[in-house]
Amino acid sequence: MSAACDFVDTTLRNEGDEYRAHAEKTRLGSDLGFYGATVGAVRGTIRDAARRYPGLTHDDITALSSELWTVPVFERRLAAVVLLQSNVGRLTNTDLTRIEGFVRDARLAALADPLARDVTRPVVGRLTGIPRSRADAAIERWARDPDPWLRRAAGLVTGA
Repeated sequence: MSAACDFVDTTLRNEGDEYRAHAEKTRLGSDLGFYGATVGAVRGTIRDAARRYPGLTHDDITALSSELWTVPVFERRLAAVVLLQSNVGRLTNTDLTRIEGFVRDARLAALADPLARDVTRPVVGRLTGIPRSRADAAIERWARDPDPWLRRAAGLVTGA
């Protein structure tokens, strides 16, 4: 585990609450694990990680998001989403493959919707030329995919 991922994971565990974890698992009806950290704690942890590890490159950010996502714990995955939201200006059309994998694996609106609305839509919206054409083709493919979460994400990206 990278130092940044270890920092995020440890902080989220420390911010967690057993009762909140149980309540959120029940409310969301998910098979993910839960630490019981609040959304505010997740956002604050990502903000603190950015201060603690300044100068993260595009590759560092995408690698950290994948590292966080790998463990099936809601707060870790939400931290990956928040990390991408916070760095959306650095993302490009080549990051859509990673985001697609996250959306397919999310199976929760609380994770899939912000990936579509707050990450994918702004990335696609600012692209031009060939990168935009490639991104549009990917989103069109998502819209026809058998996976309902990917189709939902395509609709949130395009506004359809």
